[in-house]
Amino acid sequence: MSEQAQADGEVAVRVLDGEATAQLEEGLKEVFAQAFAEPPYGEGPADVDRAFRRFRSHTRKAGFLAAVAFGPGGQVVGMAFGYPLTATTRWWDTLTEAVPDDVRTEDGKRTFGLFELAVRPAWRRRGIATRLHTVLTEAVTNDRVMLNSRPEATAAQAAYRAWGYHCAGTAIPWDGAAPHHVLLLELRA
Repeated sequence: MSEQAQADGEVAVRVLDGEATAQLEEGLKEVFAQAFAEPPYGEGPADVDRAFRRFRSHTRKAGFLAAVAFGPGGQVVGMAFGYPLTATTRWWDTLTEAVPDDVRTEDGKRTFGLFELAVRPAWRRRGIATRLHTVLTEAVTNDRVMLNSRPEATAAQAAYRAWGYHCAGTAIPWDGAAPHHVLLLELRA
């Protein structure tokens, strides 16, 4: 896959396919560990392991794409990645209240599931998350993007609202998880 780069002299954002993204697993884990150690997440090594347990299989999914931000020397400083949701996705089944079938119907083309979006704390407040999101959503061919976000993650929630997301409901995405807002962004009518 050709790389699309957007650089500001300090950070380059590239769109990568699954194979190229899989090669960056350790750097992506470091971003995740740093970004989600802070409140409201408070995630530690076991949470990083849980989050990356299926990472390799995710990178092999049809349509997997990532936007990765590289700092000086090629250090991974931010990431956004996901893949299209198929007809068998269970994402909608985790909602605490059902949504209409016309909202939850998936076919592998309709919705891009944005599974992770994170920036190392030392690299925040430079527009990197916005660039990652913009570059990735411009690269996908799906009609909409869906993600889960903790309601108490106020900075993330504000960014998602500014980017045009709306809340479709609340979900408990896995056993023992805190409630998450399920957010949708319409890309194409």
